[in-house]
Amino acid sequence: MTAYALNLPDQLKQEVEQLAQSQGISLEQFILWAVTEKVSTLKASFPQIAYRQRANGQVPVIKGTGIRVQTVAIASQKWGMSPSQIANEYELTEVQVREALSFYAVNKGQIDTEIASEQFLEIANG
Repeated sequence: MTAYALNLPDQLKQEVEQLAQSQGISLEQFILWAVTEKVSTLKASFPQIAYRQRANGQVPVIKGTGIRVQTVAIASQKWGMSPSQIANEYELTEVQVREALSFYAVNKGQIDTEIASEQFLEIANG
């Protein structure tokens, strides 16, 4: 992760600190969360997709859920589930599933790398 110095007006900094405290997170985590949500909002071509911060970095998820795009991709590619089956299994709409699959198609290399990395860790940890 890259460090970045940020100058905030005093009043805004106080408000952000209060909001971070009310969420039970650090100021840095709150700012990262806010920027991540804003970036995902601006990526209008995939309005159903957001990013969540996890221990291993940011991962794309279906907005409003904790369901990762890679979960939908695995269900489709590996298990051969149709969009309607995936929607039923994960309590999603077909629109959410289709957008997750479209996002996966555009970001296939990155998401496949994440899937392979997790599979490697699972094997290594037996």
